[in-house]
Amino acid sequence: MKVEYSCCTTGFFSRIGIVIFLVLFAGLMSGLTLGLMSMSLVEIEVLAKSGKPSDRKHAARILPVCRRQHLLLCTLLICNAAAMEALPIFLDSLVTAWGAILISVTLILLFGEIIPQAVCSRYGLAIGATVAPFVRVLVWICFPVAYPISKLLDVSLGKEHKALFRRAELKTLVDFHGNEAGKGGELTRDETTIIGGALELTEKVARDVMTPISETFAIDINANLDSNLIKLILERGHSRVPVFYERPTNIIGLVLVKNLITRLSPDGVPIKNFPIRKIPRVSETMPLYDILNDFQKGQSHMAVVVREKENPEGSVGGNQLEGKRFKDQETEKAKHICRS
Repeated sequence: MKVEYSCCTTGFFSRIGIVIFLVLFAGLMSGLTLGLMSMSLVEIEVLAKSGKPSDRKHAARILPVCRRQHLLLCTLLICNAAAMEALPIFLDSLVTAWGAILISVTLILLFGEIIPQAVCSRYGLAIGATVAPFVRVLVWICFPVAYPISKLLDVSLGKEHKALFRRAELKTLVDFHGNEAGKGGELTRDETTIIGGALELTEKVARDVMTPISETFAIDINANLDSNLIKLILERGHSRVPVFYERPTNIIGLVLVKNLITRLSPDGVPIKNFPIRKIPRVSETMPLYDILNDFQKGQSHMAVVVREKENPEGSVGGNQLEGKRFKDQETEKAKHICRS
């Protein structure tokens, strides 16, 4: 009788151990499904290259496991389903049928779903890196069943699932990471402005960022550089000043402020006696990236935006500055001054 009692006790506790193992195993599979599958390959690659030291280490360990996402997904779901289906079988030998259903639902819901997913949603990277070797073993065990299903998913849904942000989404993401957004970001206002401006650069043309002629500070080529004019130039604070002939719309070039200061005379010096540099003209529809590439050549850091006028037949005519062209001889003389 003692031996029979001992055998029954051993069988009872072994079944309890199996039940606990199945619940924990199902919880691990459920947590890993959320923790690993919620991160795209792009996020993992970013963490592996530029995350914190601990994140780089963890991401490097789980990246090989997550590369075949459909195979990983099928493996985790198959293991989770197997554990949940096996749990009532062992509970039936311990309690009644309705008790087995009640206990299995409670254990799976609490310890197999809620708690594991809550933990893995916060520490999924670290947990996934810790159990990565174990997950590889499960992949090979479930390979005969998981591989055909994963290939079917690859064909029907596509193999790659790289969640790349669009330009507008990336700009919004940068704004959220600004320290002024109140979300714990580390980017300063200047950094978010620079990044946002760079992202918008391909979408803008010259007319979107130009300063209108009416708001531009320029000097007449026939003006005399006296103390009042040099004071006005210094108050503006520009390193380059456009030069016009007769009308502010007739921009013929520009002068460097440092050249004006070095040759300052009490009697004044005519502006036309100073070296006048050529100023390039760009179309109002020219992309900003093309203008930036021209500026990087070093020939000029300033350009005049010209308007494209259409003739009655609809064809585009020559570039014009505010709808006017240099027609008279005096303007042609001013252009020769610009070449000197």
